[in-house]
Amino acid sequence: MNTNTQKHYQLIRRPEVLALTARSKSALQLDEKAGLFCPPISIGDRAVAYIKHEVEAVIQARVEGQATEQIKQLVQDLIASRTANKGGI
Repeated sequence: MNTNTQKHYQLIRRPEVLALTARSKSALQLDEKAGLFCPPISIGDRAVAYIKHEVEAVIQARVEGQATEQIKQLVQDLIASRTANKGGI
């Protein structure tokens, strides 16, 4: 396996995401539904977590003052990259 193509993901739970984004839980959920924030992934029967680099990318886009449509595209690209290399292991 080529180590250059391996992806190492750090998962963070919702309280940390809320602290990093300075958003409320309901505002974060609204952003997810509007396509302005990447949804969490399931890590168990009753647990979810967010992928840290996705959270950081969306925060960076907001800091840069990107338009809503640009952030939506970023979120779509990040979600698509979750499975882009699926089966390529």
